[in-house]
Amino acid sequence: MEDNGSITPVITARRSIRKFRTDAVSHTDLHEILRAGMLAPSSKNRQPWHFTVLQGDAKTDFADTMEKGLNLEVKAHQPFLPKSMALINGAFTSARIVRQAPVLILATNELAVAADFKAGLDTDDRIAELCNIQSIGAAMENMILEAQERGLGTLWLGDIFFAYPELAEWTAAHDGGHGMLVAALCVGYADEAPKARARKGFADCVTFLR
Repeated sequence: MEDNGSITPVITARRSIRKFRTDAVSHTDLHEILRAGMLAPSSKNRQPWHFTVLQGDAKTDFADTMEKGLNLEVKAHQPFLPKSMALINGAFTSARIVRQAPVLILATNELAVAADFKAGLDTDDRIAELCNIQSIGAAMENMILEAQERGLGTLWLGDIFFAYPELAEWTAAHDGGHGMLVAALCVGYADEAPKARARKGFADCVTFLR
C-alpha cells in the first residue's frame, strides 16, 4: 500500500540513538531541522523556544559540565532529584553520548516565568509555563522527525536534569540569556540500528467517548 505522503513511516522508523558516527551533520540539514522546530504549534502562538547549537569545543565543555554536575549530585547530601538517584548511572552514559554525537541542540524557554523549577508560581503562571513547555516539546518532536526524514538519528535527553543546576548556569552564561533550559537533543548519523521497543496496546492508551 502506498503511503501517499503519510508521515507515519517516519514516525514508525524513529529510534532513540545512543551510538553515533563521527560524520559531520551538514549545515543544510541542521538548518532545516531547526526550521522544522520553529514551525511547531505553540500556545497563543507565543513561540517560546530558543535553540542553541553546540558542536566541537562548546559541546565538549557542556559534556564536561554535565559530568561535573552528576558527580556533585552523587555526593550531595540534598540531591536535586533525590527520588531518582537509582537512575543516575544512565545519566553518566548520556554525558558520554553527548561527547560522541556531532551536534547537541539545547532548547530554552524564552518566556519562562520562574528562574528555576523550585520557584512557587500562581495558577496563571503555572498554566502558562506548562503550555510553553508543551510547545517546546512539539518543537522537539518536529526536529526529531525532520532529522529522521534526512537519515539522521537523535536522542532526546532527559538526563540533563540530574545536573540541572550546573547545566542551567552553563547555558545562561553561553547562550546570550535566552531563558530557562528545558530540553536537549543529540543529532548525528546512527552507528546502530535498535529494534523497536515494546509499546502499550491501543486500548491501554485510548478512550473514545460518544
